Amino acid sequence: MRSRSNSGVRLDAFARLVQETILCHQNPVTGLLPASEQQKDAWVRDNVYSILAVWGLGMAYRKNADRDEDKAKAYELEQSVVKLMQGLLQCMMRQVAKVEKFKHTQSTKDCLHAKYHTPTCATVVGDDQWGHLQVDATSLYLLMLAQMTASGLRIISNLDEVAFIQNLVFYIEAAYKVADYGMWERGDKTNQGIPELNGSSVGMAKAALEAIDELDLFGAHGGPKSVIHVLPDEVEHCQSILCSMLPRASTSKEIDAGLLSVISFPAFAVEDADLVNITKSEIISKLQGRYGCCRFIRDGYRTPKEDPSRLHYDPAELKLFENIECEWPVFWTYLVLDGIFNGDPVQVQEYREALEGILIRGKHGIKLVPELYAVPADKVEDEYRNPHSVERVTTGQLPHMWGQSLYILGSLLSEGFLAPGEIDPLNRRFSTGFKPDVVVQVSVVAESKEIQGLLRDYGIDVQTVSEVLPIRVMPARILSHIYVKLGNCKKLNLTGRPYRHIGVLGTSKFYEIRNRTYTFTPQFIDQHHFYLALDNQMIVEMLRTELAYLSSCWRMTGRPTLTFPITRSMLVDDGENIDPCILSTLRKLQDGYFGGARVQMASLSTFLTTSFHTQLSFMDADPDENLLDVDEDDDEEEEEDNEETEHVFSPSEDSKGIEDSKDVLDEYFTQLLQSTTTKPHLPPIQRGQHHVFSAEHTTRDILTLMAQVQGLNMPKPSMYLPVTPIMNKHRKSLNLLEVPHPQHQGPHQHKTSSVDLHLPRDAHGNTDFAALVSQLKECPTLQDQADILYILYAMKGADWVVSISEQCGATVRSLLGELYIKAGASQEWGLIRYISGILKKRVEVLAEACTDLISHHKQLTVGLPPEPREKVIIAPLPPEELNNLIYEASGQDISIAVLTQEIMVYLAMYVRSQPALFGDMLRLRIGLIMQVMATELARSLHCSGEEASEGLMNLSPSDMKNLLHHILSGKEFGVERSMRPLESTATSPAISIHELGHTGATKTERTGIRKLKSEIKQIFTGSHSISSNVTSPRSTRCSSPSTPSGILSPTGTGDSRLQWEERQGQWLRRRRLDGAINRVPMGFYQKVWKILQKCHGMSIAGYVLPSSTTQEMTEGEIKFAVHVESVLNHVPQPEYRQLLVEAVMVLTLVADMEISSIGGIIQIDRIVHMANDLFLQDQKSSGANEFFLEKDPATGICNFFYDSAPSGSYGTMTYLSKAVITYVQDFLPSTSCLMQ
Repeated sequence: MRSRSNSGVRLDAFARLVQETILCHQNPVTGLLPASEQQKDAWVRDNVYSILAVWGLGMAYRKNADRDEDKAKAYELEQSVVKLMQGLLQCMMRQVAKVEKFKHTQSTKDCLHAKYHTPTCATVVGDDQWGHLQVDATSLYLLMLAQMTASGLRIISNLDEVAFIQNLVFYIEAAYKVADYGMWERGDKTNQGIPELNGSSVGMAKAALEAIDELDLFGAHGGPKSVIHVLPDEVEHCQSILCSMLPRASTSKEIDAGLLSVISFPAFAVEDADLVNITKSEIISKLQGRYGCCRFIRDGYRTPKEDPSRLHYDPAELKLFENIECEWPVFWTYLVLDGIFNGDPVQVQEYREALEGILIRGKHGIKLVPELYAVPADKVEDEYRNPHSVERVTTGQLPHMWGQSLYILGSLLSEGFLAPGEIDPLNRRFSTGFKPDVVVQVSVVAESKEIQGLLRDYGIDVQTVSEVLPIRVMPARILSHIYVKLGNCKKLNLTGRPYRHIGVLGTSKFYEIRNRTYTFTPQFIDQHHFYLALDNQMIVEMLRTELAYLSSCWRMTGRPTLTFPITRSMLVDDGENIDPCILSTLRKLQDGYFGGARVQMASLSTFLTTSFHTQLSFMDADPDENLLDVDEDDDEEEEEDNEETEHVFSPSEDSKGIEDSKDVLDEYFTQLLQSTTTKPHLPPIQRGQHHVFSAEHTTRDILTLMAQVQGLNMPKPSMYLPVTPIMNKHRKSLNLLEVPHPQHQGPHQHKTSSVDLHLPRDAHGNTDFAALVSQLKECPTLQDQADILYILYAMKGADWVVSISEQCGATVRSLLGELYIKAGASQEWGLIRYISGILKKRVEVLAEACTDLISHHKQLTVGLPPEPREKVIIAPLPPEELNNLIYEASGQDISIAVLTQEIMVYLAMYVRSQPALFGDMLRLRIGLIMQVMATELARSLHCSGEEASEGLMNLSPSDMKNLLHHILSGKEFGVERSMRPLESTATSPAISIHELGHTGATKTERTGIRKLKSEIKQIFTGSHSISSNVTSPRSTRCSSPSTPSGILSPTGTGDSRLQWEERQGQWLRRRRLDGAINRVPMGFYQKVWKILQKCHGMSIAGYVLPSSTTQEMTEGEIKFAVHVESVLNHVPQPEYRQLLVEAVMVLTLVADMEISSIGGIIQIDRIVHMANDLFLQDQKSSGANEFFLEKDPATGICNFFYDSAPSGSYGTMTYLSKAVITYVQDFLPSTSCLMQ
């Protein structure tokens, strides 16, 4: 027998350490570990971390076995790990009903518990007595289950457990939109039980989803039934939200040391190496002390200033915890592991030495990791004065089992007993590695032989749907129905995945179902629910976006394959030709580049070998299940699917004779695809007849009247977007957003009570519906038919049967559906939106769009300003609730409601593809954005508000999206009217949007702040020159015009007056746009925080932002930014709001000076009005006429002050600087210099 080697002796020492600090506490029945001697409960997170050392040691013994006893020791340690993981699984499976419920509600009341009773696996506290919802704990369990299974452990023992794990995947896949209590169980740092979106939870969920995808839970002994499936789009959602958050941890925590577990071991969730380094350096610079790291800034846990008798903190109390937060050694164990995985021996050495200095020696000399180090109560004042100076004392658990385990694991790795790949068999540590370029494979298929022939004429060879057999092509919604079957388990009452839409990553691979190959067309092609896919230009836009998304986000082996069908709706000229925009897209795809993505175009069969394939074995034939009993989940959607009679993209007539068409699966798919195709009932339009309504009454009149019939009160302000028609040429670009004052009512404001639709009456004076129905047959336009159907809908209900002829009748709803298809075919967007609103259609992806925006830390408001009509959305809402809120906020105005949905979807597209557009915005006010869109149309087309609103409703979806993009980006754009073809039945002119050259100011010039900073600082510091430099408007301080509008001065030669007229209104428009989309300069909120440190508060529009806010919130918190934003949002005029923002920015330059105070409550409005008065004085002294001195009646600010560039001698910043200096004069260092 060999003698014991050195490594064997060292391993035995580790085994003793593990036994005495961890395994001696393991419950023999359940395998769970209590948190400590004092806290007997078993926390899920702590248990998983605590067992990692045991797992690592077991592998080290197996690898370095000197003798049989070592192999036995390895087996014993591994079985301890299996026992604990199975114990946790027991705890969670006992709460299976919660998992099922949470998939649908995502409520804090329906979640798995965070801790359990160690001896029995039972729950220990009520659902609402603890911050149970901790997505990171469940995710950590799944992540380590995947890693341990991959390392050879067998933890899952039957298919029921597999189904449960699959449902845990559904439980965590929505982590990117679930506000939870996070790693520290307390949610918002005020400890008042407010959940928030946590970066640590999103990151851990993303890692778990990636790790467990396509993993066989039975390991080497499994088959297709025990494989877990994850939808790649959910992973990508988590990835993009995580990247948009980091290095911030949540809304109330600007940084959190818990993020170490996400950027490094065990999650390795971030793929951007720079972002990993930024987050790590933020943690080290802001949170590291002499004994470890604080969890987050102003963490009161176990500090001497914390009141142990209550859980919550008072907001103003948080400031007390600054600089005395407890320091946790566990974070140094993460940094040791991070150094090992990054191959940085210097970091490993540094943190191992630091740890050795703070470990506590127990009996027999074993080293224990304490939970935390706190400042002694008698040394608090010293620590406040001189942070990190006093000696701290240990408190809390000893050992801290989680920290102890990671310390042992780090030691095993750094001493060479384990290699990094052994505790990371799934290779997550390479997540930041090099990613090769992705080529997106695009296969174009024609719906029919006719379309194939048309494409061939243009030199584009494609196959038809029937020619690609045996590959079957299906629409994306079928895949959603298929996934409803995944994770279905009758024994556990689990229903599988809730019906949700599948993203483009999910539809870009081949699926093997019952030995057949299926491919699915992307979701955006499906025109089943909403009208966006009726616009071919929009389809091209979405294709461009999705291809770029695929090329940047594809993570799977093989290449993504996108199936792009050419359908009947993509034809023009009555089916004679392919739409030119579709044709040019196909040409670009043939060239190999489209929308910045590399593409390869070929037939589906050639891509079979280079694509990713997923085998959906859960769809295999099961004797106990009849596929044709469609699930309840499907039924809800089916009702919507069957609303319209539309062409469904499915195998066409050419493929009728397929030998296996009778197969149950085919039958099931056919059942899902069928929509209620009934023969058309709607009478054709009669050209040449007189208009029934549309000539003399607008849609608005009919809506208003019907609202009165239904007893609803349709509010006046939402009549049209408030754009006043202006007669005076000079004011055309100035007062567009002014809501008309009662004394001069705009011509478009009808007295609704006086409108009479002249509906046909019977002998009793009641509405004669039979006559109304007969009028339906004589309508000259589709708009007239829509108006009549809407009146019937409002007065008789959707299910009232209209007798078109003696033989047949149809419900109002089905006739509207039919009309919707006709309007879609003739691309009459105003009408399509009108009918969508009547039928209360909702965008399929509306809830997802809302969630995307909120997850990127944007708040939304719907409805026209001001509050309370304008409703704020700060958390994701279920689709139905969101839809109802939009209709309520729109005052039952269906056109505004439909447009709100559309704009929300476009904003979500842009926040995903161009997040930089939203960099300086916190709250997106959709109602205000709509008003600005109408204003821009009115400005460009020189028309009234009514015409502009009508024009807006008639824009095609792609033009609407472009207009929104121009407004968000601040680009100049042009609008032109184009005449419709003669055969069109639309009653309004078409309008198109196009981009102009890069004119106008850049963003830096627009805010005008950076350029003036140094100049203004000179004024403040060189106090002797204030009188000469500031008071003279013609001083040489800003001798050259620094912006395109530098020649704004109205006094000058005739030539400059001409130039000035061309530029008139530019800066007013800039301010209006920035104010409407709530854009603020970079670092604005942090600067407000600094001002509040030096005064008692700031007053904006009568609302005070008190300095006490800085006691609760730190300057980098989103929570603080939201607070400032809510005060600014009380200002109704966007251009006035922007002047207030500019005034605050000038004020920050004073606050940056070394003075202790700049006054009591600072009235920002007063500063702006003082600047305005100075501007008026200068204008008067220069001899300006009354036209230039005209004031905005709502705010009292001179219209030309609004329209002045920020810089230049007549610039707003010059006057605001003077006003600020005057206002805070008494507090400036040199008071001897007075303003003249």
